[in-house]
Order: sequence, then C-alpha cells, then structure tokens
Amino acid sequence: MERSMTGGREKFAWPVPKLFKVLRRGLSAQDVSKDLLAGLTVGVVALPLAMAFAIASHVGPEKGLFTAIVAGFLISFLGGSRFAVGGPTGAFVVIIAGVVDRHGYQGLVLTTLMAGAILLVMGLAKLGKLIKFIPYPVTTGFTSGIAVLIFFSQLTDFLGLKLEHVPAEFVPKVALLASSLGSIDLSTAGIGFISLGAILLARRFFPRIPAPVFGVAVGAVTAAAFNLPVETIGTRFGGIPSELPSLVVPSLDWASLRALMPDAMTIALLAGIESLLCCVVSDGMTGDRHDSSMELLAQGTANIASVLFGGIPATGAVARTVTSIKSGAVSPVAGCIHAVVLVVFVLAAAPVASAIPLSSLAAVLLVVAYDMSEYRKFARLLRAPRSDVAVLVTTFALTVLIDLTVAVYVGVLLAALLFMRRMSEMTEICSCSLPQSDNLDERVRMADISAGGEDAAYSKESCPLPTGQSLLEEGIQVYEIDGPFFFGIADRFQDILDVVSGKPRVFILDVSHAQTIDSTGVNALEGFVKKCKSRGIELYLAGDRDHFKATLQRFGTDVLIGWDHMVDSVAEALLIASYKGRYDARKDGPAAQA
Repeated sequence: MERSMTGGREKFAWPVPKLFKVLRRGLSAQDVSKDLLAGLTVGVVALPLAMAFAIASHVGPEKGLFTAIVAGFLISFLGGSRFAVGGPTGAFVVIIAGVVDRHGYQGLVLTTLMAGAILLVMGLAKLGKLIKFIPYPVTTGFTSGIAVLIFFSQLTDFLGLKLEHVPAEFVPKVALLASSLGSIDLSTAGIGFISLGAILLARRFFPRIPAPVFGVAVGAVTAAAFNLPVETIGTRFGGIPSELPSLVVPSLDWASLRALMPDAMTIALLAGIESLLCCVVSDGMTGDRHDSSMELLAQGTANIASVLFGGIPATGAVARTVTSIKSGAVSPVAGCIHAVVLVVFVLAAAPVASAIPLSSLAAVLLVVAYDMSEYRKFARLLRAPRSDVAVLVTTFALTVLIDLTVAVYVGVLLAALLFMRRMSEMTEICSCSLPQSDNLDERVRMADISAGGEDAAYSKESCPLPTGQSLLEEGIQVYEIDGPFFFGIADRFQDILDVVSGKPRVFILDVSHAQTIDSTGVNALEGFVKKCKSRGIELYLAGDRDHFKATLQRFGTDVLIGWDHMVDSVAEALLIASYKGRYDARKDGPAAQA
C-alpha cells in the first residue's frame, strides 16, 4: 500500500490499478487505436498458446481459452503494470499437470483458490519487492528445468507415439519415449515438423506475422488438404464449446485444503515471480515503473476468478507482453482488448479449432520450451562463483528429476542461505589498532569529554594522555563490528575473547558502524557481557546508533551492560578507561578538598 503524508502524519492508501491512473490522465483517439491494434495482435498470438498450455496441463483446450479471457482481462484491468499481459503460461504446465493427475480438476480449482488468496496476502503485505530479490540462479534453474520437462512431455503428441500410459517421473518417461521411437506415426510427425518449420521460418523472415498462429494454420491446412489421419482437438476433446463459462462455486473441505497447500504455495510463488519478472521486462522496454503490490493483488484476484469460471492458473506472460509493446500498445487497454478478441473467437469461431492438429500445438510448445530453456544464460552461469553454480544445478536437477514443488522450496531455501552467508561475510569483526599519542590526544580533546561536570573536564594540560603503546600495556582492547549485528555473525562474535591476546583489563566494542541488531545478536551480546564479567574484564560499548541502543533498551540489555558503560565514541571510552582511576583520585584527594 502506498504511503502519503497528511498534516505531518503518515497514513496508508490503497494501491491504484495502473489502468485507472492512465484513464485519469486521459487517452487520445490515437492511443486507443494503437491499443486496439496491439490487443488484436496479442489476442491472435494467445489463441494457440492458451489451448496448447491447457492440453499440456492435462485439461481441455477450452480451459486455456477461459483462463486467457477471465484472468487475462483482470490482470490488465487491475494490474500494477501499464503493459503486462496475463494468461496461462509454460511455467505452470508441469505443476498443473501434476495436480490434475493426482487430484483431478476440482483439486486444481481448490489449489488455485488458495494460491490466489496467498497472492492477495502477499500484495497486501507489500512482499512484491522481496520476491524480485530471489537470486538469478534459482529462477534460471527451475525455468530451464521446466523447459526440459515441457519438451519431453510434448514428444508423444508431436511424433504421434501410441502410448497408453506415460510415467510422470522424468527418467522412466525418457526411457519409455526412447524405446517407443519405432512406433512414430509418420503423418502426425510430418505435420508436427511442418508446423515447427513454419514457426521458425516466420520468426526468422516474417517477424510481423504471429509465428504460433502461422505454424498452426499451416499444419491444419496441410492436414486437411491431404486428408491425413492425424489427431486433432476435435477427435480428442470433441471441439471447443461456443459459449462462455458460468460461475461455479466449489465445495471446500479441510482435508483437501491441507493436502493441496504445498502445491498452492508453489503456484503462488511461481505466479508472483513470473508476473513481476514480466513487469520488469516491460519496464525495461518502455521506461515505465510498475506497482508490485498492485500487481500481486491483481494476480490473486485473476487466479481466483479464473478457476471459478472454468480456467486454470495464470500469470504475467513475457512473450505476449513483448508482442503487445512491439505492436504499439500504450496502456492496459490493449491487454483488455486481447481478452475480448478471445471472447469473439469462442463465440463465433470455436468450430474452427476442432481441425487444429495436436502435433501442431505440440510444435508450438517445443518452441516455447526452447525459449524458456535460456541455455546460453544457463551455460554462462556455470562460470559464476561455486555457490551460485551449486544453487543453479541443484534447482535444475530437482525440477527435472524430483518435483517442481520441491525444487521451488529448496531453491528459495538455498537463496535464503546464500543471502545469509553473504550478509555475514559483509559484517566484519576486527581488532582496531589504537591511535598514536598525538592523534589520540586530538580525538579526545575534540570529543570534549566530561566525567562529572564542566569543572571536572579532562584536558591535555590537566591530565596528559599516554601513547597508544601504553594503552596496550594497560590492557585495553578495542574491537569493531562493521555491518549488521545479526544471527549470521553471532557464532563468530561469541569467539572474540578466545582469540584476544592475553587477558585485557578493558574491552571496548565499537558498534558505531553496526546499522542494526536482531534478537540473536542481542543474545550473543548478553552472553559476551556475562563472559567479560566472569573474567573480570570491564566492557564498554561505543557508538551513537540510536536504533541499536533502542533495541538494547527494549530487551533490557542496557541494564546488564550499564548506561555508564555505553558511550558515544571510542575516544570517550578510551578516556574513561584510561583515566577513571586518576580522576577519582583527583576528585577525592587534597586538591579537591581544598
């Protein structure tokens, strides 16, 4: 939620969809015409993709179209990006197919409802900025893994293999496909390769033509012209209904919700990552800035509405967003129009879809898998530091060999561990070399330290300072914490006294560069204070960090340390530690009595 200032006080304001902001500024007739053309183009591109993603997800093609209509409209209408276009995407194919295989479509509905609710909570909690911080090796690892899974899942339809049951596990699936290559249907494979070739040619020589549409059209026309016996949408699914879906409210039960929660978390996280990545891409191409909180709220609303109207999970679609921008879109109106184009297709041209060969749609997904693989980026990351390579390879291997849900959780966990490790490396705990006599005299003089009133102020003339070497001889050790004092360095901090040479009389801990301290840091500091007291070492905490001191005060650690041992600077601590005894003698001596 956005913050605004009113009368010197801060208040929260609900985020506003980007479309509303654009309409408030106004759109010219030229802008509307550009959005209309862009929306028409994206709608045509989304048509075969929506059906292909749905079929690959083990549901009917109409569910992909319903998703692109309902979710696609709401993501543009309520989203936080000016250009992002939403709908079904390849990132969800593997996880959706797994949920449908285990729990049926109704299980997918419950899963997506929970995922939508999670996205709403994430948007309200303003977690969009945190999601964008998931490391690049994690997102590359499971994106490349998903691409591999999509590629091998489409070979059955692409080659026309007659397989009764294809294992869900990757290794058995590959073994079965390899052993079944002798049963390739030449007609189906021929249409698949023709469609694939048409897509690649369109991308290479006719970039203005929507390549997926061109490839599917060429495949369908070729199959019909030669009357080839290939499987089509009509022969497998009975075509696409020429009417829009009605609202269906599912029944909820606690046992199913508990069983489906891990998958819901995965869908929510993937939707958040993909949608914000899509927004970042569009911002980079246009110079606009998206609202991550509003985008997550739109994604949550769109996913809930999608399955209530017979759809599947949706998120921001990078390819369709880029197509919209290159087609001249100027506002979210283009995304809304793309959904309307699909409505027109369902109502007026659904029977045409019955003639589309499944091998042509498989060819579309093979190209999608190739684009998702990002093999050049994957290979480049293998030259990164070993920790990044370990995260990349682990996430990729878990995605392909185990399960996408496990890969996402482990990837995020590895990212958190990697972050903690690097943050702990940024915080330094080091011994400070004491200044030479002249420098020390100047620092203390400039500090204007008083130990008991102006008449008792120390000065160079009344109490000459010793050299840095004599401070060492007096047993004074100074250590500095440079960086966040958090749980990542607690163990290292506890070992300080074990590496200190000799037994210091006074230990000064400089926290002036410690930006913050957490509860684990407080606990470690308290343990250190107790250890110093048990060894007869006088501890001084030096630093003027208000937040640091306020945290210690909330925990009561300031009482344990003693406020007279919490000073603003190392110079002040050195002065007190070096001359406290002499000052007390002066205060109570004959001169003071006189």
